[in-house]
Amino acid sequence: MKPKRQNNPLLEVVIAIVIPAVILMKLSGAEHLGPVRALLLALAFPLGWGLYDGIRNRHLSWIAALGLVSTLLTGGIGVMQLDTQWLAVKEAAVPGIIGLVVFASAFTRTPLIRALVYNDTVLDVHRVHRHLEERGNVNAFEARLRTGTLLVAGTFAFSSAMNYILARWIVTSPSGTEAFNEELGRLTLVSYPMIALPSMLMMAGVLYYLVHGAKALTGLKLTEMLHHGEEEAQQG
Repeated sequence: MKPKRQNNPLLEVVIAIVIPAVILMKLSGAEHLGPVRALLLALAFPLGWGLYDGIRNRHLSWIAALGLVSTLLTGGIGVMQLDTQWLAVKEAAVPGIIGLVVFASAFTRTPLIRALVYNDTVLDVHRVHRHLEERGNVNAFEARLRTGTLLVAGTFAFSSAMNYILARWIVTSPSGTEAFNEELGRLTLVSYPMIALPSMLMMAGVLYYLVHGAKALTGLKLTEMLHHGEEEAQQG
C-alpha cells in the first residue's frame, strides 16, 4: 500500500484559512467581486485543496469528507441567504459529530486511540503487548486507551462549543451581504488561535498521558516501543 503523502502544515493554513479570509474581507464589496462571488471563490480554496489531497492520496477519510461537506454547507448558507444561526449550528455540528463518534468508540473493542496510535505502523505492538502481559498490565493499558479516547472526545466538545459561541458572537449580519462575508473572514482567522491551537495543545496533552502511561506499564522507553525500536535499542 502506497504511504500517504505528508502535507505542509503552513501551506494548508494559507490555503484553507488565510487566502479565504482575505478574499472574504477584501473582495466582497460591490466594486470587486460582490458577496456571492467572493464567498464562492473563498470556499473554492479549501474545497479544492481537500479534493486534490483526496485524489493525490487516492483516499478521502471520513473526517476530510465531513470537512468538505461543511465547506459546501457554508456556501449554501451564504448563497441561499439563510439565517446566520444556521452558520453557528453548522460550525458546532462538524466537531460535535466527530466528538460523538470518538466518544462512542470508547465503549467498543477498538477505541479511536487504538486505531490511530496502537498499530503496527507506529508501535512495535507485539513487543508492547508482550511486556504488558509479563507485568500483568494489559487491562490497565486498555483502560488508559479508553480514557485517552474520552479525552480526545472532550477536545472535540470544546471545539464544538467554541465554534458555536464565536460564530454567534462574530457573524451577526444577514447572510449574502458584504458584511456577512467580512465577518465570516474574521471568524475564519480568529478560529485558528482561539480554537485550533488550544485543541492541538489538548491533543498533545492526551498523547503525553498515553505515552507516559505506556512507559510505566511496560517498562520500555519510547524508542523501544516505536516500530523497529528493538533494532534501534540494540544499535544504541
